[in-house]
Amino acid sequence: RFPTCPHLSLFLLCCVFVIVVKCDSGPLIDVVVDRYDIPSVCPREVGTEDFVRYHFNGTFFEGGKKFDSSHDRGNAFISQVGLGRMITGMDRGIMGMCVNERRKITIPPHLAYGSIGTGGVIPPDAVLVFDILLLDIWSSDDKVQISTISKPEKCKRTVEASDYVRYHYNGSLLSGTYIDTSFSSNKTYDTYVGKGDLIQGMEEGLLGMCVGERRIVVVPPFLGYGEKGYGTKIPPQATLVFEVLLVDLFNTNDDMEVVITRLAKNCTRKTVKGDYIRYHYNGTFLDGSAFDSSYKRNSTYNTYIGMGYVILGMDRALQGLCIGERRRVVVPPHLAYGEQGVEDLIPSSAVLVFDIDVIDFHNPKDPIEIKVTHKPKECNMTSEGDDMIQYRYNCSLMDGTLLYSSDHYDSAPITTLGANKVILGLDDGLKGMCVGEKREVIVPPHLGHGENGASGVPKSAVLFFELELLSLSKGVPDGYMFVWLGDSPDPLFPAMDLNGDHEVPLEEFSAFIMIQVSELKGRLRPGMDASVIIKDMFDNQDRDKDGKIVLDELKLKAEEDSDKARHEEL
Repeated sequence: RFPTCPHLSLFLLCCVFVIVVKCDSGPLIDVVVDRYDIPSVCPREVGTEDFVRYHFNGTFFEGGKKFDSSHDRGNAFISQVGLGRMITGMDRGIMGMCVNERRKITIPPHLAYGSIGTGGVIPPDAVLVFDILLLDIWSSDDKVQISTISKPEKCKRTVEASDYVRYHYNGSLLSGTYIDTSFSSNKTYDTYVGKGDLIQGMEEGLLGMCVGERRIVVVPPFLGYGEKGYGTKIPPQATLVFEVLLVDLFNTNDDMEVVITRLAKNCTRKTVKGDYIRYHYNGTFLDGSAFDSSYKRNSTYNTYIGMGYVILGMDRALQGLCIGERRRVVVPPHLAYGEQGVEDLIPSSAVLVFDIDVIDFHNPKDPIEIKVTHKPKECNMTSEGDDMIQYRYNCSLMDGTLLYSSDHYDSAPITTLGANKVILGLDDGLKGMCVGEKREVIVPPHLGHGENGASGVPKSAVLFFELELLSLSKGVPDGYMFVWLGDSPDPLFPAMDLNGDHEVPLEEFSAFIMIQVSELKGRLRPGMDASVIIKDMFDNQDRDKDGKIVLDELKLKAEEDSDKARHEEL
């Protein structure tokens, strides 16, 4: 018969020749197998023509002396079962083994090296004992095995060839021996699929995955690192087991995706390039993990649109929006931060998902917007510059957040229009109103509190006012305390001299002025004590300060005023 060798190390001096062997009966007729350590789970057992990789210690039955050991060499033994590539006893003894099983296989001489022995290592008629630990098993017909651990309920897209993916993995040998993991460095493995950048088995194992899906991918050696293995951790002909979590997925041909998640009400205008927008957002990756949020900072993100102040995908997505609209925007990396990412925030080649809520927007050229919601039937007088008015208001952001209200105070505010007492947009919005009229006024920030905002008012906020004019006192131009509403009496002094005694004391002057006001011929500055104004006017005319005004004093004052006016004109 033809002798066979169990291991390559024992074949160094083997040669093939024909020997006639006389078989003597002995204590062992067949292989004796002691399965002293069997794993609880055994998905596959060794069968004929399977390839195996195992460690062993070989000893003689008599005396227990060791003659060979894969452990000592540091390399597991690799062979194929059932095709005569091992001694017959080993072929039989290893059949039906599970990975991680330990067996003690006792082989009689006629199923080992017979009466001849081999290579000066195995003597004739030696009974051999092999202590085996099975590390791996595969067949040339094996394919990549894929089992799904978990999968998202919704999966709009799966991995296809030419896609770029980012995934986490735990890698081990079939025996469970650790190889590598991406989780320890907290960095995904990033690569193209279907372009030869991965071992073939992983290329196949990633196809059809959804973001957020977990899989177990078992790769046979010939679809992994084959006969060469890889480094010190992956031995030759090793089956690899990967637990994979797909984190990200995109294609270089992808455009951004925009989904409206809430429509705006009464949208009369949409954002365009050049507008300035304030919006809240939550930023996540495709797997749902968050990287940033304006809500956590309690501050909107404010920027110009279409001018390169934000990533390209977001610049495009911010156009065509309404105030109050919500959108989900998916931005592929080539329209976001690309291969560079953002240190400690955005990984390389990451797809970004933004859930945005538009608070307001405006254009730096916008005027105020006025909508009259109620107007009295009779309106004989409207508000204008220098008028003193009392009004009711609610001031809100465009999302409806109330900032201030006159209802929060004991009385409604009083102001003089055109006197820089209120923001410019509100001042303009209060002009032209009748008493009892109601308005809605939208004030852009450049006519409001600007880029810096104010106490309780965010930066660059568009303001929404609900206004009602409660009262109106016609005013006088700045710098004046009294104005004639028509032509003054001519001559003036006799009209002032009510009793005709050619002199006008303070009491008579005050009575004259109040008559003009009551007959709507003249107007005092509103909001000030009339007696104070009249006393000031009287003192201005009483040139010699003797407590009365005479005709010459009035003429002198009139001439001085005329000379002053001519000088100012020059």
